[in-house]
Order: sequence, then C-alpha cells, then structure tokens
Amino acid sequence: MKYQWFISPETQFCELPRPVILESGEVLMGVQVAYRTWGELNATGDNAVVICHALTGWADADRWWEPLIGPGKALDPERDFIICSNVLGSCYGTTGPISVNPTTGCPYGPDFPRITIRDMVRVQEALLETLGVETVQLAIGGSLGGMQVLEWAALYPEKVEAIASIAACGRHSAWAMALGEAQRQTIYADPHWREGYYTIEQPPASGMAAARMMAMCTYRSWPSFEQKCGREKQEDGRFAISSYLQYQGEKFLKRFDANTYITLSHAMDAHDVSRGVGDYHQALASIQQPALIVSIDSDVLYPPTEQQELASYLPNAKLAWLHSPHGHDAFLIEMEHLNNMVFDFRTRELHWHRRNHSRKGLTPIWRLEN
Repeated sequence: MKYQWFISPETQFCELPRPVILESGEVLMGVQVAYRTWGELNATGDNAVVICHALTGWADADRWWEPLIGPGKALDPERDFIICSNVLGSCYGTTGPISVNPTTGCPYGPDFPRITIRDMVRVQEALLETLGVETVQLAIGGSLGGMQVLEWAALYPEKVEAIASIAACGRHSAWAMALGEAQRQTIYADPHWREGYYTIEQPPASGMAAARMMAMCTYRSWPSFEQKCGREKQEDGRFAISSYLQYQGEKFLKRFDANTYITLSHAMDAHDVSRGVGDYHQALASIQQPALIVSIDSDVLYPPTEQQELASYLPNAKLAWLHSPHGHDAFLIEMEHLNNMVFDFRTRELHWHRRNHSRKGLTPIWRLEN
C-alpha cells in the first residue's frame, strides 16, 4: 500500500461488516477503517473519547496532539478509551482513492465517489459499534476534525455526551470554498494529478506542492510569518519565506495523495450541518450537548466570527479563546493552553451539566425534517 510507511505499528484495521451507503446514494463495499486506541473500554462501554483529525492528519493523535493525551491530561487513557481513526477518503489505511475498487480490481484514483463529512462520521460510528462503544463521553477535533465533531453531535445525540469543536465552522463559507477551489485547480493543472502521487523522477514543482504552499498561507497569519521569516534572505538569495513554503510543498508530496486531497477538500466544501434539514440556525439550536467552541483570534481560514455564531446558537455552548499569533494552526502549536481549556471543560462544565440536565429524548438532527 502506498504510504504504508506512514502508518504506525500500533494501527489497527477493521473491515466494516455492512456496505456503506453514502449521502450521494452510492454504495461502498468492504470499507476498511484504520484506527488507533489508547486506554481500555470499560464494561459498560461508556468511557469513549473520539478524536477527529484535520485535513491531512492521521490516526496517530499521540504524535500530533501529544500534550493533550496522557495521565492527568485532558484526554487520559487511565480513565478514557480514546479512539482516533483515519477518515473515509484517507490515504493512511481507511478506504479512499488509493484503495482498490473491488468492482474493477484497480485503485479508485480520481473515480472515488464524492463523500461528505456526514459520511465520514457514519463510518466512524460503524467502527465504534463494532468495537462495542455505547457512549462517547467527548468528541473532539480541530478544523476538519471540528466539523466532524458537530456532525457527531447532530447525528448521534443519544450517543454523544459532549463535544469540543476547535477552529471550525458549522458550514463552509464562500471564502473557504474559494481557497479550496484554487488549490484544486493547481492540482488539475499538473499533468500527473490523476496518478495521485509523485515519483522521484517527476519534477518537485508540482501542482500538489503548489496547493500545499497556498494552504500554508491560510494556516498561518501575518504575524506568524513575520516572526518566522520576515524579509530575511538566504545565502542563495532567496527570501526565507519562499524557501520555507517550497520545503513544505515538497515534503507534502512524500506523504499525501493528490486524489485524496481533492476528495477531502470537496467534502469540506459540502459541509453544512443543516443540509437536508432546513434552517441553519435551527439546526444548530437542535444540538443540545454541552459544547466547547474554541476560536483562534488570528485565524484567517475559519475566522472568529464563525465560532462566535456557533456559540450563539448552540444552546449549551461555551466560547473559549486561544490567543496566538500563529493563525489557524495554533491548535497544533499552542497545545498546552488548549489542553488546559479542554481539561477545565471536562472537569467543571461537564460535571455541572451532568448534575443539572437530562439528555433523554434528544432527537438526531437528520430526523427533524420528518
């Protein structure tokens, strides 16, 4: 398998026992999910914590979110059964464009069907059912992960007790869709894009690398780049920021698949918790679980106004601010601060809600239209 080297030895694999029916109506057979776990599921199956990763993330949450996972931390494997799976459409072990289509015997490649974040969450829920999980104490994630978290709460209110959505939105804005389309067009302009990956013989100046460079400009901020590179020049005469972006683009080629990037970015564009339900604000109001909504004050990709809107309409939401000069990626940089926020939410806010509220009778958002 391509990118097998990126999958840790602790990764487990589950082939779902039933076909997956996508929102589009297409059916995926033999869906495989790659996942990691930490801690043990208790006898009643009610101590699970689900971590949802970002666009180019993977199941090894202990590598990219280590300050949040461990004894005495926000996500404690001595208490929690922590699960992180690669999303549907991933190139790291879960069924996606690099997987073999059982109908043709060849990789799906650019013919992998369009999927949605709702599809991703339904696959995750099927995995949890297979593992014997009855209750998710907390679903947590940033960026694309934060969008999945909102869908978790909307689709499975009787299963999910609380959520923490970080640097995310309830529906993709025109701004975010425009950035995604521009990145896809740079990939399409590359004659090798249908192959999905790049060999050492192919030139490093590829559409995929350019797309990653564009994305990096939205993941950081003006002060972050000023602090990191400013107008410094290297010995070869190049500006340091140019060298940095080119390095990020070339490094990305070694670990990610172009068709996967296209698939997941389309899924993000389709993100809207009210899709098929009705009014957006009413859809948010139906998500009744305690919610920690974390906003990054320097985020230009999903700006604070989007998290403020979420916190205003989710009836049991708390808005918390992650102050950082580093933009959207701050949830992967300011992790000690983020750990404190989540720890406080779980130990104080959720304790109060459990004492004062009943979760019985909650209705999945997708049933509200009937």
